[in-house]
Amino acid sequence: MIEMTELPRRAPEPIPAIHPLPEYRAEPDLKARYEDMKTVFQVPWMGVVTMAYAHYRGFYDALWVGLRPLCASAAFVEAFTGLRDFTEDAVAGLEPPPIAGRLAEAGYARREIDDIRAMVEVFSHGNFPYVVVAAITRYLLEGGEMSAATEAPAFAGRHAPEIEVPFLLMEAHHADPQTRAVYDDVKATLRLPFVNTDYRALARWPSYFAMAWADLRPVAGTEAHEALAGEVHDRAVEAARTLPNPGGLGPAALRAAAERDAPLAEVLEMCRLFQWLLPGLVTNVAFFRHQLKEF
Repeated sequence: MIEMTELPRRAPEPIPAIHPLPEYRAEPDLKARYEDMKTVFQVPWMGVVTMAYAHYRGFYDALWVGLRPLCASAAFVEAFTGLRDFTEDAVAGLEPPPIAGRLAEAGYARREIDDIRAMVEVFSHGNFPYVVVAAITRYLLEGGEMSAATEAPAFAGRHAPEIEVPFLLMEAHHADPQTRAVYDDVKATLRLPFVNTDYRALARWPSYFAMAWADLRPVAGTEAHEALAGEVHDRAVEAARTLPNPGGLGPAALRAAAERDAPLAEVLEMCRLFQWLLPGLVTNVAFFRHQLKEF
């Protein structure tokens, strides 16, 4: 079994091409699988990470069939909510500057600020199941073995926030030149090949997102920011090593499924990309959340 120290957080060089298969292009069987994943995670969107997995259909199917019993369990919910609690407590050390007062001065009504808070809350909850799944996926493809424990009682009830907020994305082709410039800066600063769903959803309020990004930009990539993202990575990998495995998913079966779709190295580099970027993403969303504390 590989050790956690042998699964470092490291960006692939070069950044590999990714081919996310969006929900609107998914054929009925895949669409049903997407809906099942969203239901289990209690989220309103498919993460780019799992849509990129689905480009390798046999690999994605094997992964979700194997992980679904775990992802529906109380142990999984406890793991990702604990990781969220850690991240949101620790992000205070990055000293996010308050933003709500500045938004009010710019003309934002309290209702509008509350809507932004609600959207941030959707991602604050929903990103963490994806973080843990990305860690498990890379861990298995690298040859790691999950726990031999198979007991994983199902989670009963709702763990997601009870929030009704329109889920609209500001795509680059919808945006004005100023917002497209922010998107370009986000990609360049964070070394991303795409703009995450979170940022596109928050850019529905373009002046807010420009202000929030201007606050985050000087912090992103600093030693303190990278240290926090690294700790998120380590804790997610520890979950991959220690969570039960009721679906019996192992490295050999997952690697074989990947190799039937593409060269293993191609699939692995794609998985490494997401397992590297997601800890930074949740750190950034926690930063945005902290900025929006009541004023």
